[in-house]
Amino acid sequence: MQSIRKEIYIMTRIQDTVEAVAAAIIEQKDYLTALDAEIGDGDHGLNMARGFEAVREAMDEMGDESRPGPVFKAIGEALLENVGGAAGPLYATGFLKAAEACDDHTNFSTVNVEKVLGAAIEGIQARGHAVHGEKTMLDVLIPIHACFRPENVGDKTLFQCLAAASQAARDGVAYTKTIPATKGRASYVGERSIVHEDPGADSSMIMYRAMYSYLKK
Repeated sequence: MQSIRKEIYIMTRIQDTVEAVAAAIIEQKDYLTALDAEIGDGDHGLNMARGFEAVREAMDEMGDESRPGPVFKAIGEALLENVGGAAGPLYATGFLKAAEACDDHTNFSTVNVEKVLGAAIEGIQARGHAVHGEKTMLDVLIPIHACFRPENVGDKTLFQCLAAASQAARDGVAYTKTIPATKGRASYVGERSIVHEDPGADSSMIMYRAMYSYLKK
């Protein structure tokens, strides 16, 4: 019963959670841009901040909404229209595929997080032709997703899984410093990209940890 109450509580806060994520990305705009300048075009933070300003506007326009599907769709459309570079279409695809995986009864449970995030990752992989270990956002998203797979959930509560995924996100970013980039603009510098964090992995971590920090209040 307590778990059900938690899920309902989270669903009523979904738009506030999106605002927390948007605020975190916008706050870290300069940091993400500096990271990207080391191995890429130097525009990741600027692009992501512009995208999440548009997400804020989309949330205002849609009014009160507690269903994740419409919220994810609105986020995806805002990012697709407003974020340039390689990350924009990838994140947009992820959110749009997540929306497709939802229905009017989708709640915030470990089962549904695994399903929805899995759909998002499949969409990103199909669009970007990348896999884990290529110094991309997937090096954070796939470990997060693993924390919600049935074999790793066991008897953990939802918030225990969320906490484990928060650490997995941090570890994923650290992992990108140990491998060369093979995708995107960063692949042009090859082995010299080692020791640098992937900006897309960082923005994925920032989004996830902002969500987790808000929900655990």
